[in-house]
Amino acid sequence: MQQKQSNQDQKKQNMDANARNRASIKEKIEEETEGAVKEARQEVVEARRPWYQVVKWGRILIVAYAVQFVLFGLLAWWVFYHPVIAIDVTITREFQENQSPWLLSSMVAVSYIGNTSLLSLGLIILTIVLLWIVDLRLEAVMVAAVSAVSSILNWLIKYLVARPRPTASLVDVIQHAGGSSFPSGHVMSYVAFWGLLFSFGIILFKGNHWWRSALLIVSGLFVVLVGPSRIYLGDHWASDVLGAYLIGGLLLGVSLWIYLYLKERGVLAPRRSTWAKYFREKYVK
Repeated sequence: MQQKQSNQDQKKQNMDANARNRASIKEKIEEETEGAVKEARQEVVEARRPWYQVVKWGRILIVAYAVQFVLFGLLAWWVFYHPVIAIDVTITREFQENQSPWLLSSMVAVSYIGNTSLLSLGLIILTIVLLWIVDLRLEAVMVAAVSAVSSILNWLIKYLVARPRPTASLVDVIQHAGGSSFPSGHVMSYVAFWGLLFSFGIILFKGNHWWRSALLIVSGLFVVLVGPSRIYLGDHWASDVLGAYLIGGLLLGVSLWIYLYLKERGVLAPRRSTWAKYFREKYVK
């Protein structure tokens, strides 16, 4: 009788042990499954993040900006002591060999916005207002800030370097402009304004909408063509244009860095406006 009771107790203990083992295994499987699900979700989140957040560009950008700044400094120092450089004259003459009416008209058209202060300022204000209306307040502030800093920086550098503009004795001066030559104000302002809009078109807006494509094409063409137009029209030397692209690109890069930093932290984040919310859900990433 006692033997039978002992066997039953042993059997019960074995069943309890098996139950505990099964519970332990079940808990372990659940933990592993939960961990795998979390990892999978994290991978999906990472895959959906924009390239500028996934790739760690920090150190690379710092080095690139430092090199860019040094190159600009060396160029500014060189043109300060050598206002007229033979290669500048050669490049301008090469540009001006083609006197086709369509080319002249194109170059004049590209520079026209920069030649008309009211038009240039009006475009900036219109862009700020439109961005503010659709509740992209941080982007509106960035457009205003980058344009203003670019203008002040250009004036300061021109004052310090004080390089004379091209003269009619060396090249054809198709458009006469006043003030100093280095760096090109047109190029710097175009990189600041159109370059920023081009960047917004890539990192902010989504879809293949006609207005987004138009924004990318128009802004990209203005940034690329404004430099050659300043040389062709005899307003600037090639080194003026190169210097403007260097310092303008540096300013734009740092500004985008600041913009993405502020955006990630929700500075001036969109409000819950009905119409603006619909626009953002449809067109903004």
